[in-house]
Amino acid sequence: MLKDIANIVRGLSADAVEEAKSGHPGLPLGCAEIGAVLYGDVMKYNPEDPHWINRDRFVLSAGHGSMLLYSYLHLASYDLSMEELKNFRQLNAKTPGHPEYEETAGIDATTGPLGQGFSNAVGMALAERMLAEKYNTTESEVIHHYTYTLLGDGCMMEGITSEAASLAGHLGLGKLIAIYDDNKISIEGSTELAFTESVGDRFKAYGWHVIDSIDGHSVDEIREAIKEAQQEEDLPTLIIAKTHIGYGAPNKQDTNAAHGAPLGEEEIEEMKKGLGLPVHEKFYVSEDVKDFFAKRRKVLIAEYEAWQKEFKGWSEAHPELKEAWDAAFGLELPKDLREKITGLEISTKAATRKSSGEVLATLADHVHYLVGGSADLAPSTNTYLEKYGEIGKHKYDGRNFRFGVREHAMGAIANGISLHKGLRPFCATFLVFTDYMRASIRMAALMKQPVIYVFTHDSIYVGEDGPTHQPVEHIEALRLIPNLKVIRPADDEETKEAWLQAMENTSGPTALILTRQGLPHIKKETSVTHMNKGAYIVSKENDKLDVTFMASGSEVSLAVEVAELLRDKGKGVRVVSVPDKDKFLEQGKEYIDEVLGDGDALRVAVEAGVGRGWYQLLGNKSHLVSIETFGASGPGEKVAEKFGFVAKEIEEKLLKQL
Repeated sequence: MLKDIANIVRGLSADAVEEAKSGHPGLPLGCAEIGAVLYGDVMKYNPEDPHWINRDRFVLSAGHGSMLLYSYLHLASYDLSMEELKNFRQLNAKTPGHPEYEETAGIDATTGPLGQGFSNAVGMALAERMLAEKYNTTESEVIHHYTYTLLGDGCMMEGITSEAASLAGHLGLGKLIAIYDDNKISIEGSTELAFTESVGDRFKAYGWHVIDSIDGHSVDEIREAIKEAQQEEDLPTLIIAKTHIGYGAPNKQDTNAAHGAPLGEEEIEEMKKGLGLPVHEKFYVSEDVKDFFAKRRKVLIAEYEAWQKEFKGWSEAHPELKEAWDAAFGLELPKDLREKITGLEISTKAATRKSSGEVLATLADHVHYLVGGSADLAPSTNTYLEKYGEIGKHKYDGRNFRFGVREHAMGAIANGISLHKGLRPFCATFLVFTDYMRASIRMAALMKQPVIYVFTHDSIYVGEDGPTHQPVEHIEALRLIPNLKVIRPADDEETKEAWLQAMENTSGPTALILTRQGLPHIKKETSVTHMNKGAYIVSKENDKLDVTFMASGSEVSLAVEVAELLRDKGKGVRVVSVPDKDKFLEQGKEYIDEVLGDGDALRVAVEAGVGRGWYQLLGNKSHLVSIETFGASGPGEKVAEKFGFVAKEIEEKLLKQL
């Protein structure tokens, strides 16, 4: 029956791509048996409760083959109608070109950028082990499931896969099962053109259990390989499945022509004829296949109900664990958290990275599901939770991750942890290295995952490490990512508020941009809680307004210094802290004008980086203090002087304009 199901899926996939005049039929045709074994035999899931916490996860890392996934979700009775299959790749359909999390029931991650899904799966498998360690008891295993991911040659070539696979092997994630669609074809042609390594040996070196060269079209071999993988508890498993791209298409099988374009009506007819499908009936599903999945659904729901019964008993027997569970899966914060954080005593002249570290340590004490780590930079980013243990092989009860120098995978693994639910991840590195993880940050924003990023060493004030380590364009580049909240606090007080806002933001990721150098505590005329609107007045003119300063981070204290010099010259000066520029722009003209003041005053933006984004807030009379080139090597203050970030120099330039 599973072979028949695979052929039905081949017909559905080919028809959908042909109907859309767009898509990737090669993978669905080549991996149909793999999908049949997973959805028809191996995986546990409940279409009526697609977010069931103890379901097996399936991540289609090769997301271009989305019709494979949509076909099986439809057959398995998820909320995905035949009409949606016919609307493949059409606007507002539940069957977009690549799988999109929360847009379609049964999709565990948004995939498409190759390697991202595989790395998400590593995060999911890690979360499963950590939650099992935390919540399972001798009587009940309320967390016990597998994470499956299907990836192709493109995923295998991407560097992020190497990073994530290396860490997964190091951590011994035995419930992670990756299936490699080894069809030897990529978009340009044979993989012999650019990819001739031994993937099996590579993964063995990473510390994986490898099952090599099974027949990816043999239901029995696939099933036996997965059973073997499930029995290997100490290592993640890679199953290398030899397949034929575009399997069954008489002229396009085993060619790159099958990868990313419709097969054509004649080719589909010949394929259906060879597979024993009705030649002229589109989107055909046999009654036998419908009956099979109806029976399968009953078995799955019975398993689900048995788990619910066990979970109820566990909840009653362990109310303290159930309370912690509810808080974690609901991302609930203690009612007195704001009071705890704002009441912290922090050095009044500290780098915001140091202030952040003290806030984070306190947060960890009160938010038990907060976990995270850095890309080998914990001492510099101040993100190590000293009171709590580390995650390691056979040791999943800690809260500190050692991601190693793997920024890209770190971001995607954090996404997987967040997608799994039950933990709130943060991860950290230097701001300049967001270049290495930008794709993962973008995916978190797209999937609305509340990952928290701690990015330190935020400007030319990094100093002696030079321009390679001095971010210039990075803050503005992050601000350009939709749904990414970027907060750059100016002192200890703003850092506390920034962390609170990050914890309260559960509809997307937050990036905290922090300094290496010490900053003074800034005396404020307005409550720092106004940061929730993106900007607020730090100090105000007494009478006539001549100059309004706008800045974030370390540049706010510089603006305050220049303001004092100008006031000594009789000028009316206002200083506005703008820790979240995008949020400020969302407030609308009335609030923006209220904060910035008289539009005829000279508006000055100060940013130790590129300044193009500030033009949205600058008026007719404006001055921009920014850096439109790379930095320089030398002590931070000397570098700042070189680029004109000196109070007296800025004052002199402004006086000439007033």
